[in-house]
Amino acid sequence: MRQAGHIALIMMIVLTACVSCRTISSFFTGGEVVAEVGKTKLYRSDLDKVIPKGISREDSVRLSIQYINSWASDLVYLTIAEEQLSKAEKDVSKELEDYRKSLLKYRYEQLFVNERLDTAVSHDLLDEYYSAHQDKFRMKRPLVKARYLCIASDSPTLEPIRKRMTSEVTEDIVEADSLAFSSAIKFTTWEDQWQDIVVLAREFSLDYVTLMTMIDRKGWVEHKDTAGIVRLAYIREMNAENEVAPIEYCAPMIRDMIISARKQALVNSLEQDLLKDARENGKFVIY
Repeated sequence: MRQAGHIALIMMIVLTACVSCRTISSFFTGGEVVAEVGKTKLYRSDLDKVIPKGISREDSVRLSIQYINSWASDLVYLTIAEEQLSKAEKDVSKELEDYRKSLLKYRYEQLFVNERLDTAVSHDLLDEYYSAHQDKFRMKRPLVKARYLCIASDSPTLEPIRKRMTSEVTEDIVEADSLAFSSAIKFTTWEDQWQDIVVLAREFSLDYVTLMTMIDRKGWVEHKDTAGIVRLAYIREMNAENEVAPIEYCAPMIRDMIISARKQALVNSLEQDLLKDARENGKFVIY
């Protein structure tokens, strides 16, 4: 209780000082010290480094107070910790040394890997990996190639777009896209790339399971709201749930997996080579 009361008292003093008119005024008119906790002072020059230039006076005051409160909170906790923890509990030298060693090891690994990593992944290697690991690419949700349109229900271009959007004729599709870009509230096409159906469902403010129930046999999803806005999607292709995703969808993931495996192989070889060299040079001896 004494510790909690101590913290509350210090924080109350700091917060009260921060919100006072006198303190706020000092941000802008004279006075180098804007806050103080114990013997530690925060100067206006410190605030100048963290408060963006060109913002309004109100935003500057708000951000200043937020920063001061955060600064004070850290110091208050540190003060209490210094007072309440035992000498052994305050000794963090081992943790700091462990962190230093881990950080240096990580930095050298990154330097070693960056100098040697081959990031080129051929199409043949992608195909080979994809064929050998099909089960990794079974999707939990459908993938779709689709066009999405948000447009006023009374727009004269709605029906022409609707008719041309499903066409197999390139000229019709180009015209539909042109009309949609010029007259729709929003138009998005995933005609040439597979997309998680969740992305399409968000456009309707629905979960994907509900969206799936709205797709008709021709691949249309349509919803008209009370404001007279039509949300319309035409799903040209669908890769069903639990099916293996097409390679073009998986290619970026496969590339990352291959490069990640190469990184790990380099790190493993580095560790083995360093141990081998240390043994041969007499720097590493097992008794």
